[in-house]
Amino acid sequence: MANNQTPALMEGSPSFGAPDLLRIKQLEEQASALRNSVICAFNQLLDLKDLNTGVHSTRLAEWGMRVGQELGLEEAELQNLEVAALLHDIGKVGIPDAILRKPERLDTEEYALMKRHSEYGWAVLRMLPGFERAALDILHHHESFDGKGYPAGLKGMEIPVVSRIVCVIDAFDAMVSSRPYRKGLPYEEAVRRLTEASGTQFDPVVVQSFLSFAEAEMSPVFAAAGTSVSSAL
Repeated sequence: MANNQTPALMEGSPSFGAPDLLRIKQLEEQASALRNSVICAFNQLLDLKDLNTGVHSTRLAEWGMRVGQELGLEEAELQNLEVAALLHDIGKVGIPDAILRKPERLDTEEYALMKRHSEYGWAVLRMLPGFERAALDILHHHESFDGKGYPAGLKGMEIPVVSRIVCVIDAFDAMVSSRPYRKGLPYEEAVRRLTEASGTQFDPVVVQSFLSFAEAEMSPVFAAAGTSVSSAL
């Protein structure tokens, strides 16, 4: 574009007055409010299904945004990351409680059904305008860096960066958090397992970024989710 010529002043371009600009701003604010309301509604739906799942997602959003900023993600990617972290488990509303809350190890058929939750989440969110990218990130958040994950067996950089971030922090939070059927791992053991699987299950760059602040962030992030490290562990 030559000199200081703006799109509104170019020949054939529409000219917007103050009332038009105000209306555009109002529409943008309404769209943003609607987006936030949808996210909050789905997150509350997760709470109704399983309270642990809801607060787990809140912690993931806190950690995920920190990792995303550390890795230099652009604003659009950060927005998708926040949605994907908060709603990565939304597909679990389609999984029977008997499987979700089973205290014993899942059998082959039950595990196959459990793995469908990422696909269920994608199927729901992709129907909402503006959530298509986040839906894809949710679809692939159980892919492994070595290509042995699901549902598509993507490998390395084939996996969306948001999915790689959610994969790491999801696994870590699951390890350190207690559930009715098991006690959470000590922080040091969770770090050991995360490091051990770096380069196979997890993106090593994401692991390194997360572990650079994980210990210091444990208490404030659990507090932001309305709980504490001691109660979670």
